[in-house]
Amino acid sequence: MSRIGKKPVLIPEGVEIKIEKASFSVKGKLGQLDQDFDNKAVSINKEEDRVIVKPLSESKDVRSKYGLYRSLLNNMVIGVSGGFSKTLKIIGVGYRASLKGSDLEVLAGYSNPVPFKKPEGITFEVPDNTTIIVKGIDKQLVGETSSNIRSIRPPEPYKGKGIRYSDEMVRRKVGKAAASAQA
Repeated sequence: MSRIGKKPVLIPEGVEIKIEKASFSVKGKLGQLDQDFDNKAVSINKEEDRVIVKPLSESKDVRSKYGLYRSLLNNMVIGVSGGFSKTLKIIGVGYRASLKGSDLEVLAGYSNPVPFKKPEGITFEVPDNTTIIVKGIDKQLVGETSSNIRSIRPPEPYKGKGIRYSDEMVRRKVGKAAASAQA
């Protein structure tokens, strides 16, 4: 049994959950999210202030979906009530980001600036020219967008230049000069 799946999803005030035959939708102050689920594998029941996910059998496939749907539902509840955000830092001389309308423009050591279109449901904030904050209600979309921005110029291990998450630690390598000095 899934340890995560056993926990009930608590419904905060101002969040409305509608469960249909093979889908559920969560509506809150920040927006609405919809998700389909396998109603042959799990049953989702709403009680007073919580939602309980139960498996319908003990097969391996059902056990894997049991925790998945509980996590998806919990992330949707958190997203519509508080939202998700990821912070990216840009490190390097001349590397910076700016907003062009609602889209992002990143200068990351290439000959031309790299434009990055804003996906639907995502907002960008650039408090200073070396920090990017990606916000949204869908946890998967916020993470994917942040990853795509990071892939413009991932941090390199010698000088640490590039775009990284604010809490990411980059393992630094010793360069050629130090290696030849030992020989």
